[in-house]
This record gives sequence, C-alpha cells and structure tokens, in this order.
Amino acid sequence: MSTMSDPRHDDDLLRPDDTALFGGSDEQEPMSVAEAEKSILEATKGGTNLDTLIGRLVIDQGLATNDEVKHCLTLSRADQDRSAQSLAQLLVDKEYVTSRQIARLREAIEAERSGHKIAGYKILGKLGAGAMATVYKAKQISLDRMVAIKKLPEKFSQNPQFIERFFAEGRAAAQLNHPNIVQAFDVGNENDLYYFVMEYVEGRTVHDDIVKHKRYSEEEAVNIVIQVAEALEHAHTRGLIHRDVKPKNIMITKEGVVKLADMGLARAISDKEAAEAEAGRAFGTPYYISPEQIRGEKDIDKPADIYSLGATLYHMVTGSVPFEGKNPSAVMHKHLKSELVPPDHVNPKLSAGISEVIEMMMAKRVKDRYPNCTDVLVDLRALKNNETPPIAHKDVLPDEDMASLAAAEAAAVVEIPQDESRSGKGGLSWTDHAAWPPFLVVVVVLVISLALHLIRLAG
Repeated sequence: MSTMSDPRHDDDLLRPDDTALFGGSDEQEPMSVAEAEKSILEATKGGTNLDTLIGRLVIDQGLATNDEVKHCLTLSRADQDRSAQSLAQLLVDKEYVTSRQIARLREAIEAERSGHKIAGYKILGKLGAGAMATVYKAKQISLDRMVAIKKLPEKFSQNPQFIERFFAEGRAAAQLNHPNIVQAFDVGNENDLYYFVMEYVEGRTVHDDIVKHKRYSEEEAVNIVIQVAEALEHAHTRGLIHRDVKPKNIMITKEGVVKLADMGLARAISDKEAAEAEAGRAFGTPYYISPEQIRGEKDIDKPADIYSLGATLYHMVTGSVPFEGKNPSAVMHKHLKSELVPPDHVNPKLSAGISEVIEMMMAKRVKDRYPNCTDVLVDLRALKNNETPPIAHKDVLPDEDMASLAAAEAAAVVEIPQDESRSGKGGLSWTDHAAWPPFLVVVVVLVISLALHLIRLAG
C-alpha cells in the first residue's frame, strides 16, 4: 500500500501553495463565539472595547451592514435581560454573520497590527501563506471592493532574483484579461514591501470538491474543464504558459464561474533566459506535472499545460490521481514510464469519448498530444454535445502502423501457380481456361459480346 498522503488532500509535494485568493468553506469545526471573543481580546491585548472592535471589523469586511450592526447594538442596550449577550453573539443569532466568520476576525486584527500598510488599501485578514508569499484579504478604498494582496516575505525583499520573479508574475498576469482567469489589478513597492494586488474570488476550488465528493460527474467535469481550456487558450495566444495547472488552482465562484488562479510559475514561451536558468529543474506539482517538465527541458510549451489539465480532468472524473507513489520521485517516474490506466477502466460509468480525450491530453510524447487548446476545445465541446470527439477518436491507424500494414501486405503477395505440364515453356496455356485469372475471363466475355452485337448491327 502506498505511504503517500491521500492525493485528495495533498497534491503539493514539490511546491506549497503560495496563494489563497478566495473565501471558501472550512471543513473544520469552528470555535464557539465565546472562544472567538476571547481569542480576539488576546490579539488586541484587551485595549479596545470588544463590541466596538467587532462592529467595525464586520462592517469593514462586508460581513454585515452598518444597519445590521446598529440593530444588534440597540437590542443589546434596550433589553437588560440580554445585556450580558455580546454583539458578536447577537450577530450570529440574527444570522447576519456565522460563528466561523467571527472566529476569523482574529486574523484581521493580527494583519492590522502587523504594521504592513499599503496606501489605498485596508488589510482585513490573512488568507494564506506559502514559501514564496503571504496573501491577505483587503479592501481597495477608492473603488470599495475586496481584493487579494500577495506580499513578498521580508526575507526575500533584498534578493533581486526573488523580486524580479515576483514582479514577473504580476506582469504576466496583467497581460491577461479573461473571465476565466483571476484578474491582476496592481503591482508595486512601498517601503521595501513588495506587493501584487489581484481579484478576490469567493467560492471553492476543484480540490475542495474532490475532497468532499470524491469525483465529479462527466458532464460537470467537462463543463469546468472547457472554461479552464478557454483560459489557457487566452494565455497561450499571448505567449504565456501556466506550468502549474491543478485542482487547487481552479476556482469556482458562487455563481459557478470557473477561474484559473496562480500565475506564479507562468513564463513567456519566448523567455529563453528564464528557460536556460530553469533547465534541469522540475517546476510543477508531481501528480499533474508533464513528462517534459520532469525532465527539466528548456522548451516547455502549450502541451505541458494540456497534459496537466488532462491529469486534472482524470482526477476529477475518476476520484484518483493518474499515478501514485511513495514519494514525489516515484510519482514523477511513473509519469515518465508507466502506462496510464484508461479513465473508463477506473470509472466504468465514463464514456469512451472522454477517455479518448484524456488519453490524448496525457500522451507521454508531446507530438502525440493535442498541439493547442483550440483542438482540445473542439473535442471537449463535442463531448458536451454527446458527440464523438473528432480529433481524439481515430478510425484509421497511425502513419507508422499503416506503413507496417502495407509492408506486410506486400510481403504476402504470391505468384499465380503455373502448370508446366500444360505449357511447353512453363507458362500458362491460352487453352487452359481454368488457369486464367478471373478478370481476364470477364474481359474476354465482354469482347465476344461486343463483337456479336456489332455483327448483328451490320446484318
């Protein structure tokens, strides 16, 4: 049995997530309101009236309106029997906010007390942290909208290479303007604090859905992957490859719109300098990484993203990653050498068409894969319409197999046996009608019939 952690819970063996650009549900049981209040008081060192602080924070974060907060404060002050009930508890009782949202206010307080301030933005709380960045939820004051702000850790702020990599991500994302891509808004530096502002997406990830439901229906998965393929097509036509397509980087908003996130590994296809620097190093996530990325090839192009999207689709419809192993190296070795178990063998409910599409997306040789997302979309849209995918479904043999078949047929041709006893020269006798080839008999009959017809006409 594999000792690797369950892939539904952990797909980041090489590279921890450095983004959490959305507000999603937390599967853990939230602390009680009283526990949350105690935690908040500890964070503020008890120096602020708790009701005042909570009222301001829930309004700032858009959790409750000013009128809703005033309503609860009025209830608390008007009814002496309820005077012991806090504002936070009243907000929860009235269902203006959830107990989980109250518990998360501590993060907003800690972010506020961290001393990190960016002009024009109000930091509201930490969304996540990783090896390369910490991400905060914030409000852009001028436009009164929620955003996500990624900050480069201070330990990297003096390293020119990290700074350039950080800004390169911002520049890459800024070139993209597509409804299925998390939008970039701003990038800058303030008092040696390097930051990158982007769209805040409230919803869930494909990873969350797999953990909760194990797998998607074929129809749901195809609809989601079509939107991701459209996002990649947009990026690819602008010379950018993502290089880290995976379930955690595919977000789904509350309205059902799919968004491709984290351009942290994105690179211009034409960026030869970066390609040289990265040669021989594997960038990506082991469960979804393409063979050419594992080999550290310099010429990483569109098919690498297509492979990763195919691996993601495989996981979505089967509930299992394409390859498992006891460690990242074992998983990547299987991407290079092991034959893929067809998706419809793992989940017999799948159509043959979606299996053909996934297998072509995950072909180990780049030349056997779809060359671009435009072709991928042709087949995915055919699946959506319950049609056979025209590109992945091939009724003819590949060129090399056709050549082998032709050679075999040529080798199988034999000469017509000759009866030397009927011919003085070892050949066929014209009087030996049984030895004539069938087509020759037909020709002779036709000639005789034509001659008789002409004689009749002449008479």
